[in-house]
Amino acid sequence: MANFDFDVVVKIGSMALIRQEDNDLDYNIFSRLASELKPGYALISSGATEIGRLDYMKRNGQRELKGDMDEIKADYAAQGQAILMQNYRKFINPKYSVRQVLVEHAHFNDEEKKEHIKKLLFRAANQNAIPIINYNDPVCSEENRRMEIAALRNKKENIVECVDNDETAAIITKILNARLLVLLTSVDGIFKDKDDPNTLIPEIIAESYEKLEKKVDEIITYCNGSSRKMAGGAAAKLKFAMIPIDSGTTVIIANAKYHLNDIIKGIVPRTLISIEK
Repeated sequence: MANFDFDVVVKIGSMALIRQEDNDLDYNIFSRLASELKPGYALISSGATEIGRLDYMKRNGQRELKGDMDEIKADYAAQGQAILMQNYRKFINPKYSVRQVLVEHAHFNDEEKKEHIKKLLFRAANQNAIPIINYNDPVCSEENRRMEIAALRNKKENIVECVDNDETAAIITKILNARLLVLLTSVDGIFKDKDDPNTLIPEIIAESYEKLEKKVDEIITYCNGSSRKMAGGAAAKLKFAMIPIDSGTTVIIANAKYHLNDIIKGIVPRTLISIEK
């Protein structure tokens, strides 16, 4: 049985925070998730760019920004970050502190910076605080990111890109040696056929990492598409899930419409991925 240093890391995707019927924030999701967070939990929250876009349109006659896409993404993300934090603070138990942590790929490709992030998150757990983490899109140019990552690849093999917050969540879980990683999305888990709700895969378990990796590789062949442009979708979630599993972490992929505690207890639909314990 693995010994863990941190309890739970939760990641929620952008589309899980948006009501599809009217393209607005889903405050039920915010309140349900935030009310169940507590010290010893870390939340990686996507959504800043999309929420910033919706907020900008709401205040500007439903017009979107035009021009350079990198600049537009940065502007939307800067606007959305404030809204994300405002809503989480509104619904998190007031006896807990809330701390925003904005990260970039450089923090995970440099040992000193990685150690700084690790200590910051452990201090939050010990100081009655809940860290809310997101990639620092407002200050990160995509062109610069590509150049920096290319330069890093010339120096070492395993590079953390953090293009997808699923990767960010997996890396943070690995750094913290967390017991559990919960990936919240807009569907109930991983399906053999995404158009058939009866094909949900409730668990992917094997007796060793190598055997589990083979199972996951097979299941990835069922996964096509994603919820939005540039998102990795189910295949990316499975790929990145394997990063912390090597250390004994259990990964759960589930629908954000359910209570987090019910997801963890397994009393609602979900996909659980783990090495047999």
